[in-house]
Amino acid sequence: MLESGVLEFFSSIPDSSILDFLLFFLIPALAAAINSVAGGGTFLTFPVFIMSGLSPLSANVMSTIALWPGTISSGYGYRKYLATDLRRLLPLFLICVAGGIAGSLTLLYTPEIFFRRLVPWLLLGATLLFTFGKHVVSFTHQHFPNSKTSNNLTFLVQFVIAFYGGYFGAGIGILMLAMLQLMGLSDIHQMNALKVLLAAAINAATVVIFVLAGAVIWKLAAIMVAGGIFGGYVGARLALKVPPNYVRALVSAIGFFMAAYFFMQAA
Repeated sequence: MLESGVLEFFSSIPDSSILDFLLFFLIPALAAAINSVAGGGTFLTFPVFIMSGLSPLSANVMSTIALWPGTISSGYGYRKYLATDLRRLLPLFLICVAGGIAGSLTLLYTPEIFFRRLVPWLLLGATLLFTFGKHVVSFTHQHFPNSKTSNNLTFLVQFVIAFYGGYFGAGIGILMLAMLQLMGLSDIHQMNALKVLLAAAINAATVVIFVLAGAVIWKLAAIMVAGGIFGGYVGARLALKVPPNYVRALVSAIGFFMAAYFFMQAA
């Protein structure tokens, strides 16, 4: 009965095959696992969804939908490092929501042909940020040790990060680590925990906008989310066993390859 129900679910969606839906389960699962270990799962989901037939805008939307549950589960895993005054962070959460809404609305109102032309540049920029972003964090650590930067500057930086997160999002983790360093934080575990929470706020606002705008392909979303939850769980268990640097190197290679591929497609 269960097998026939699954086959009926697959066959109910036109122009699709079981292989397509296995793809839409496995790719988010692998991407969520990569996010748990080293980050960068978007470099896998976004281009593969385009190659599978989704438009760039839909691929961006569905990538966010697929990976958001993994962000929430990661936040739960970091809960013991959140011993801080959450009231101090409330303005940042509100800014994350506002920036995520602004970025996602901008994406939805971006003409499809324009966004298609942006794709290779977004992938290249995000890959460079992902690959060399540790130098940004190192720079802020050296030049702003325990800095009590003005709130206005911190809020402005976070709004820009949140806007980018709502619009595309790959690589925002590195940017937020640098921003938290500017706030005077130095405990890397606490910074990672706060980074995950802020990213979850950005993605939550983005998901709500995508849902209200009718941009979500629900029958795909169901299996993508299932894959993302599965991959996030497995990835969390592997995170202590797999060297993150190796995974980051692989993700960077994938990002540069995908950027080159889409540049050639645009030529």
